[in-house]
Amino acid sequence: MEKRALQAVFSAAVSAFSVYFNQMAVPLAVLVIMMIIDYVSGMTAAYINSELSSRKGMVGIVKKISYLFAVAAGMGIDWLLCTGLAQVGIVMNYSIMFGNLVTVWLVINELISILENLSKAEVPLPDFLVRFVRRLKMTVDKKLDDDNAGHDEKSA
Repeated sequence: MEKRALQAVFSAAVSAFSVYFNQMAVPLAVLVIMMIIDYVSGMTAAYINSELSSRKGMVGIVKKISYLFAVAAGMGIDWLLCTGLAQVGIVMNYSIMFGNLVTVWLVINELISILENLSKAEVPLPDFLVRFVRRLKMTVDKKLDDDNAGHDEKSA
């Protein structure tokens, strides 16, 4: 009996995990693609400007890996939040709030960095594209700041 209970718990956990990651698959794939493009465009710009450095390249790789840790932390917060609320009888309809926010924010940062790298490589860029991506980042940052201010006022 104990073995079946353990199998049931394990099966439920794996199922929940796969559903969660299925929802995060596209944002994570976009992030990874943007990280690769950013890295390659950064190395290209550094090569063109004779600033290529293996140390800077390694720092870039470590930074990209750290981005994935930030996404994992957001996903961990989602899991804790959903699990904690479920313990008190509150069911959330949306289970990937923080993981998704972190991922989208990082994708926007990667887009900005790609545009900056292309600019350093003297690739002509349309102004509307640069302005749009920067405005998108400011909008996300402002939304996060507004949400944080609202939470701070509630706790005061």
